Amino acid sequence: MQIAQRTFVVTGGGNGIGREVVLALLSRGARVAAVDLSAEGLAETERLAGLGDRLSTHVASVGDRAAVEALPDAVAAAHGQVDGLLNVAGIIQPFQRIGDLPYEQIERVMQVNFWGVVHTTMAFLPLLRARSEAAIVNVSSMGALAPVPGQSAYGASKAAVKLLTEGMHAELEGTPVAVTVVFPGGVGTNITGNSGVTMRRSADTSASAASMTTPQDAAAQIVDAVASGAPRVVIGKDARALDRLARLAPAKVGGIIAKRMRGLLD
Repeated sequence: MQIAQRTFVVTGGGNGIGREVVLALLSRGARVAAVDLSAEGLAETERLAGLGDRLSTHVASVGDRAAVEALPDAVAAAHGQVDGLLNVAGIIQPFQRIGDLPYEQIERVMQVNFWGVVHTTMAFLPLLRARSEAAIVNVSSMGALAPVPGQSAYGASKAAVKLLTEGMHAELEGTPVAVTVVFPGGVGTNITGNSGVTMRRSADTSASAASMTTPQDAAAQIVDAVASGAPRVVIGKDARALDRLARLAPAKVGGIIAKRMRGLLD
């Protein structure tokens, strides 16, 4: 799919991977509607972009169905069309076992990570199907590939995104809409802070931080997937290794991860 002169909606555009996706699309000549809950975050994205009418910003929570349903008209008014939807917005849960996690935390994670994707897809799919060529990209997580103790609700939300996207890929085959699911591993963003979560540091987590994928690299791979129409993208050595391990030793992978995560839970 051509990127230049196309219009893309990007959720989570006020920080992290979402912001870098916005900037990467703009650098390739696209028009972008950046959506985020944070007006301050969107203002910083706009400052970094340094552009005029090719970028519009829209303050909305993807978990708010009514707010999302108002977006297509707002984006069309700003750009005249919509050619792609990139669902990047997402949050994690506190590092707690599922029996200790309050219902409110589980509901919040599902509302943003899963229902946010449902809301935006339902809102924009009619416009995308009307285009001669269009794209939907949903960012899942390597946490959807194997169980991560202390992130069970988060993993469930991202696994739901995985299967929703794979189902959409099959349903939309033969239409103008290409569908991609993305599985990032560890990316150097402030997702814990943006999720309102604090976590303990351990030697393992400090070491892994040094090997994380940069947000810029992750964004470049996501935008490349839009251009190529790739149905599945796994980002980072850690995610690729986990993907292989989950296939080769599905009964053991949970225990292996649990040992590595012990310092965050005990």
